[in-house]
Amino acid sequence: MTDVEETTATLPLARKCPFSPPPEYERLRRESPVSRVGLPSGQTAWALTRLEDIREMLSSPHFSSDRQSPSFPLMVARQIRREDKPFRPSLIAMDPPEHSRARRDVVGEFTVKRMKALQPRIQQIVDEHLDALLAGPKPADLVQALSLPVPSLVICELLGVPYSDHEFFQSCSSRMLSREVTAEERMTAFEQLENYLDELVTKKEANATEDDLLGRQILKQRETGEADHGELVGLAFLLLIAGHETTANMISLGTVTLLENPDQLAKIKADPGKTLAAIEELLRVFTIAETATSRFATADVEIGGTLIRAGEGVVGLSNAGNHDPDGFENPDTFDIERGARHHVAFGFGVHQCLGQNLARLELQIVFDTLFRRVPGLRIAVPVDELPFKHDSTIYGLHALPVTW
Repeated sequence: MTDVEETTATLPLARKCPFSPPPEYERLRRESPVSRVGLPSGQTAWALTRLEDIREMLSSPHFSSDRQSPSFPLMVARQIRREDKPFRPSLIAMDPPEHSRARRDVVGEFTVKRMKALQPRIQQIVDEHLDALLAGPKPADLVQALSLPVPSLVICELLGVPYSDHEFFQSCSSRMLSREVTAEERMTAFEQLENYLDELVTKKEANATEDDLLGRQILKQRETGEADHGELVGLAFLLLIAGHETTANMISLGTVTLLENPDQLAKIKADPGKTLAAIEELLRVFTIAETATSRFATADVEIGGTLIRAGEGVVGLSNAGNHDPDGFENPDTFDIERGARHHVAFGFGVHQCLGQNLARLELQIVFDTLFRRVPGLRIAVPVDELPFKHDSTIYGLHALPVTW
């Protein structure tokens, strides 16, 4: 066991190749897989680059997700709230036993059975947006025509959020996730969206129905006598942001990758049964929310032969882990028949992504329908001219010009 104190250079987050992790990750994994790094926030933390170490950390009870603790490692400057605005924790910022209870209350909303019931409506939404795409001018921006509106509409209908407000909440989420805005601008966006959802939940509490997730949660709280307005606002906040940002970016990135790998695309066109396998590989390759697996130690604990002391932050670089050659043979090769579902793109352990079944279903319907209905789809500009989101904590594309 080692006890390392030195700090290396600031952790690199920009992907020099759009389809691969920063090359420094490979060097870290080879030379110092558990290494002390400086973060863009000014903090220092341990960086994990091996899949095995990341999974071990995420399954350990000795690491906390409490984002209000000064020990929690951040990728951006810490946002300071006004004293009259109490922090409302969401699932991703809770630890057991509070997390266990809160997740148990809502996990039934995302079962495979419930997602299957949503399939016809998601298919209808995709078809309607493709109808509009095909009827419109060429080239078109697939982000605005399909990638962003489909998951936004799906999560709005699921939660009970008016889709007519999508420009507002999409603008808020974009500013919150940007690495290029000030901490004050980020906090303003955060509070604007939180105030909006606070008002929405208040309205639903006055007239709750079984028609949407928030209504069902309100009725369930009344049955148990455990009403918690703040927790519902936090849940709505998490699901609204995560429910549209991540899937939207995966639709765009997946489309580019499949078009750039026609041999792999041909396999799912010939056998749509392989689409889900392709989705798993896309999730692994991009790992778009790679620092969501950040934690801090609540006790002295050893990871990968290195002592991490209580109070020290840890960044599980899941994009590095998902390209670990000890976990995936030829990890930089895009292979839809890899059959490896042990990636950590959705996290691991108690905080594994709550909405992963919904994300997989949306991606499956979009890719199967898009490539069936638009067989001649192609990117309208060279790939190296595409505006990849190197400026965001969730990777993706700002725009995707396509033609057919």
